[in-house]
Amino acid sequence: MAFLVETVEETTDRGLILDSPNPKVLARGLAACRRPPILSALSLEPHKIDGILPLAAAYGTPLIILLMDERSRVPLTMDERLALAVELRERAVAAGLHPSQLIFDPVLPNLSWPDVWQHLRHVVGTVRMLSGLSVFGEPARTIVGLSNLRSGLRKKYPFELECRCLAVLAGAGLDMVLADVVQPGFMSCYGALAELLSAGEG
Repeated sequence: MAFLVETVEETTDRGLILDSPNPKVLARGLAACRRPPILSALSLEPHKIDGILPLAAAYGTPLIILLMDERSRVPLTMDERLALAVELRERAVAAGLHPSQLIFDPVLPNLSWPDVWQHLRHVVGTVRMLSGLSVFGEPARTIVGLSNLRSGLRKKYPFELECRCLAVLAGAGLDMVLADVVQPGFMSCYGALAELLSAGEG
Protein backbone atom coordinates (compact mmCIF):
# COMPACT_ATOMS: atom_id res chain seq x y z
CA MET A 1 0.00 0.00 0.00
CA ALA A 2 2.77 2.46 0.89
CA PHE A 3 4.52 1.72 -2.41
CA LEU A 4 1.32 2.31 -4.37
CA VAL A 5 0.60 5.59 -2.58
CA GLU A 6 4.11 6.90 -3.15
CA THR A 7 4.14 5.81 -6.81
CA VAL A 8 0.76 7.33 -7.67
CA GLU A 9 1.44 10.59 -5.80
CA GLU A 10 4.59 11.03 -7.91
CA THR A 11 2.49 11.12 -11.08
CA THR A 12 -0.62 13.10 -10.11
CA ASP A 13 -1.76 15.81 -7.74
CA ARG A 14 -5.26 14.34 -7.63
CA GLY A 15 -6.56 13.11 -4.31
CA LEU A 16 -6.40 9.39 -3.63
CA ILE A 17 -8.97 6.93 -2.33
CA LEU A 18 -7.41 4.24 -0.13
CA ASP A 19 -9.45 1.04 -0.16
CA SER A 20 -8.83 -2.07 1.92
CA PRO A 21 -10.81 -4.15 4.42
CA ASN A 22 -7.63 -4.40 6.49
CA PRO A 23 -7.10 -1.46 8.89
CA LYS A 24 -3.35 -2.17 9.12
CA VAL A 25 -3.00 -1.82 5.35
CA LEU A 26 -5.00 1.41 5.40
CA ALA A 27 -2.82 2.75 8.24
CA ARG A 28 0.31 2.20 6.12
CA GLY A 29 -1.29 4.03 3.22
CA LEU A 30 -2.38 6.93 5.41
CA ALA A 31 1.12 7.28 6.84
CA ALA A 32 2.59 7.41 3.33
CA CYS A 33 0.14 10.01 1.92
CA ARG A 34 1.46 13.51 1.37
CA ARG A 35 -2.06 14.83 0.80
CA PRO A 36 -5.20 13.84 2.73
CA PRO A 37 -6.91 10.90 1.00
CA ILE A 38 -10.43 9.54 1.15
CA LEU A 39 -10.68 6.35 3.19
CA SER A 40 -12.75 3.41 1.98
CA ALA A 41 -14.81 1.95 3.45
CA LEU A 42 -16.87 1.68 6.62
CA SER A 43 -19.84 -0.68 7.03
CA LEU A 44 -21.57 -2.18 10.07
CA GLU A 45 -19.15 -5.11 10.08
CA PRO A 46 -17.61 -5.13 13.59
CA HIS A 47 -14.00 -5.31 12.42
CA LYS A 48 -14.53 -2.21 10.29
CA ILE A 49 -16.26 -0.30 13.08
CA ASP A 50 -13.39 -1.21 15.42
CA GLY A 51 -10.55 -0.74 12.95
CA ILE A 52 -11.40 1.64 10.11
CA LEU A 53 -13.56 4.19 11.92
CA PRO A 54 -10.87 5.08 14.50
CA LEU A 55 -8.35 5.52 11.67
CA ALA A 56 -10.59 7.97 9.82
CA ALA A 57 -11.21 9.89 13.04
CA ALA A 58 -7.51 9.99 13.97
CA TYR A 59 -6.44 11.29 10.55
CA GLY A 60 -9.55 13.43 9.98
CA THR A 61 -10.05 11.97 6.52
CA PRO A 62 -13.24 11.85 4.48
CA LEU A 63 -14.78 8.40 4.80
CA ILE A 64 -16.81 6.33 2.35
CA ILE A 65 -19.67 4.53 4.06
CA LEU A 66 -20.85 1.33 2.40
CA LEU A 67 -24.50 0.69 3.15
CA MET A 68 -23.93 -2.92 4.20
CA ASP A 69 -24.94 -4.59 7.45
CA GLU A 70 -22.90 -6.39 10.10
CA ARG A 71 -22.92 -9.60 8.01
CA SER A 72 -21.55 -7.78 4.94
CA ARG A 73 -25.00 -8.10 3.36
CA VAL A 74 -26.33 -5.52 0.91
CA PRO A 75 -29.97 -4.76 1.75
CA LEU A 76 -32.51 -4.81 -1.04
CA THR A 77 -34.79 -1.89 -0.27
CA MET A 78 -34.23 1.84 -0.11
CA ASP A 79 -35.64 1.98 3.42
CA GLU A 80 -33.11 -0.60 4.65
CA ARG A 81 -30.28 1.29 2.99
CA LEU A 82 -31.38 4.58 4.53
CA ALA A 83 -31.65 2.99 7.99
CA LEU A 84 -28.03 1.83 7.63
CA ALA A 85 -27.02 5.33 6.51
CA VAL A 86 -28.56 6.84 9.64
CA GLU A 87 -26.93 4.33 11.98
CA LEU A 88 -23.48 4.54 10.37
CA ARG A 89 -23.62 8.34 10.30
CA GLU A 90 -24.40 8.39 14.02
CA ARG A 91 -21.44 6.11 14.75
CA ALA A 92 -19.07 8.16 12.59
CA VAL A 93 -20.14 11.47 14.15
CA ALA A 94 -19.83 9.98 17.64
CA ALA A 95 -16.27 8.95 16.75
CA GLY A 96 -15.40 12.56 15.89
CA LEU A 97 -16.01 12.89 12.15
CA HIS A 98 -18.03 15.78 10.76
CA PRO A 99 -21.09 14.87 8.65
CA SER A 100 -19.55 16.70 5.68
CA GLN A 101 -16.69 14.16 5.71
CA LEU A 102 -19.02 11.24 5.05
CA ILE A 103 -19.66 9.87 1.54
CA PHE A 104 -22.41 7.26 1.25
CA ASP A 105 -22.20 4.33 -1.17
CA PRO A 106 -25.56 2.51 -1.61
CA VAL A 107 -23.70 -0.36 -3.38
CA LEU A 108 -24.45 -0.71 -7.06
CA PRO A 109 -25.23 -4.35 -7.90
CA ASN A 110 -23.60 -6.58 -10.46
CA LEU A 111 -25.76 -7.55 -13.43
CA SER A 112 -25.39 -11.21 -12.43
CA TRP A 113 -27.43 -10.70 -9.25
CA PRO A 114 -30.85 -12.37 -9.53
CA ASP A 115 -32.63 -9.28 -8.18
CA VAL A 116 -30.39 -6.77 -9.95
CA TRP A 117 -33.19 -4.57 -11.34
CA GLN A 118 -34.83 -4.16 -7.95
CA HIS A 119 -31.46 -3.24 -6.44
CA LEU A 120 -30.84 -0.68 -9.17
CA ARG A 121 -34.20 0.97 -8.54
CA HIS A 122 -33.55 1.20 -4.81
CA VAL A 123 -29.98 2.47 -5.32
CA VAL A 124 -31.32 5.36 -7.42
CA GLY A 125 -33.95 6.11 -4.78
CA THR A 126 -31.34 6.03 -2.02
CA VAL A 127 -29.10 8.48 -3.87
CA ARG A 128 -32.07 10.78 -4.46
CA MET A 129 -33.09 10.72 -0.80
CA LEU A 130 -29.56 11.24 0.56
CA SER A 131 -28.82 14.10 -1.84
CA GLY A 132 -31.94 15.95 -0.72
CA LEU A 133 -33.10 17.14 2.67
CA SER A 134 -35.37 14.27 3.66
CA VAL A 135 -32.92 12.06 5.57
CA PHE A 136 -30.54 14.34 7.48
CA GLY A 137 -32.03 17.78 6.90
CA GLU A 138 -29.03 18.60 4.70
CA PRO A 139 -27.63 17.03 1.51
CA ALA A 140 -25.25 14.12 1.99
CA ARG A 141 -22.52 13.22 -0.49
CA THR A 142 -22.91 10.00 -2.45
CA ILE A 143 -20.71 7.72 -4.53
CA VAL A 144 -21.18 4.50 -6.51
CA GLY A 145 -18.80 1.96 -8.00
CA LEU A 146 -20.08 2.07 -11.58
CA SER A 147 -17.60 -0.56 -12.75
CA ASN A 148 -19.29 -3.07 -10.40
CA LEU A 149 -22.25 -3.16 -12.78
CA ARG A 150 -20.54 -5.09 -15.60
CA SER A 151 -17.61 -6.56 -13.69
CA GLY A 152 -16.84 -9.92 -15.32
CA LEU A 153 -19.69 -9.41 -17.79
CA ARG A 154 -18.35 -6.93 -20.33
CA LYS A 155 -18.67 -9.38 -23.21
CA LYS A 156 -22.31 -10.05 -22.33
CA TYR A 157 -23.55 -6.51 -21.64
CA PRO A 158 -22.72 -3.36 -23.66
CA PHE A 159 -21.02 -0.28 -22.24
CA GLU A 160 -24.16 1.75 -22.94
CA LEU A 161 -25.74 0.22 -19.83
CA GLU A 162 -23.09 1.91 -17.68
CA CYS A 163 -23.62 5.24 -19.42
CA ARG A 164 -27.39 5.09 -18.97
CA CYS A 165 -27.05 4.03 -15.35
CA LEU A 166 -24.68 6.92 -14.69
CA ALA A 167 -27.12 9.34 -16.32
CA VAL A 168 -29.99 8.21 -14.07
CA LEU A 169 -27.81 8.40 -10.95
CA ALA A 170 -26.46 11.82 -11.91
CA GLY A 171 -30.03 13.03 -12.30
CA ALA A 172 -30.77 11.68 -8.82
CA GLY A 173 -27.97 13.81 -7.36
CA LEU A 174 -24.91 11.53 -7.38
CA ASP A 175 -21.69 13.35 -6.39
CA MET A 176 -18.88 10.92 -7.19
CA VAL A 177 -18.34 7.81 -9.30
CA LEU A 178 -15.70 5.09 -9.34
CA ALA A 179 -15.32 4.08 -12.96
CA ASP A 180 -12.96 2.62 -15.52
CA VAL A 181 -12.12 5.86 -17.30
CA VAL A 182 -9.93 4.21 -19.96
CA GLN A 183 -12.68 2.05 -21.43
CA PRO A 184 -13.69 3.36 -24.86
CA GLY A 185 -16.54 5.82 -24.75
CA PHE A 186 -16.54 6.55 -21.03
CA MET A 187 -15.04 10.04 -21.06
CA SER A 188 -17.30 11.22 -23.89
CA CYS A 189 -20.31 9.89 -21.96
CA TYR A 190 -19.11 11.56 -18.77
CA GLY A 191 -18.41 14.84 -20.56
CA ALA A 192 -21.85 14.91 -22.17
CA LEU A 193 -23.56 14.28 -18.83
CA ALA A 194 -21.47 16.95 -17.10
CA GLU A 195 -22.39 19.46 -19.82
CA LEU A 196 -26.10 18.63 -19.49
CA LEU A 197 -26.01 18.97 -15.72
CA SER A 198 -24.14 22.29 -15.94
CA ALA A 199 -26.70 23.61 -18.41
CA GLY A 200 -29.52 22.54 -16.10
CA GLU A 201 -27.97 24.36 -13.15
CA GLY A 202 -27.59 27.50 -15.24
